[in-house]
Amino acid sequence: MGGNDLAGSLYDRILRALDTASESYHRLVLAVGAAGSGKTEALIELAGENGWPRLNVNLELSEQLLELTQKQRAVRVAAILGDMVRARISDVVMLDNIEMLFAINLAQDPLRLLQGLARNTTIVAAWPGHFDGNALTYAEPGHPEARRYLAPPAVVVMADDRGQSHGVEPRRGTA
Repeated sequence: MGGNDLAGSLYDRILRALDTASESYHRLVLAVGAAGSGKTEALIELAGENGWPRLNVNLELSEQLLELTQKQRAVRVAAILGDMVRARISDVVMLDNIEMLFAINLAQDPLRLLQGLARNTTIVAAWPGHFDGNALTYAEPGHPEARRYLAPPAVVVMADDRGQSHGVEPRRGTA
């Protein structure tokens, strides 16, 4: 159960965050960090040791969207992802490699999409970005896919910054 390396400590912090998230309307835990910060390793370890499914969103969603037109993709992406999560038949589902959700041509609000999934299933998502204790971001300002969310209604666990953890108490009843 959880080693001594960064992924191990992230493993333990995600487990603690799951307790906090279980009491929230949106049962969403975001493991936030840059590429190479240990998010995937922690999700693999959590999935393996707890029997929770891990979904590679970029790979599996792109396969599902391949045959659709551009307009159909934007309209159906949320439902397809929801079906993929429900098909896992688990109380907790790990979502890894979620960058595709930020694609401009899919016209999605990635955080809102994750919140919707986290109403009926506890979601742990590897968020490729930063959290400064108040604002959750993806990509640099000015980048076409850049996103910034103030006080995100999720439990945030930092994967980088030498393992420091910053939890955000979820606001109850927010969408």
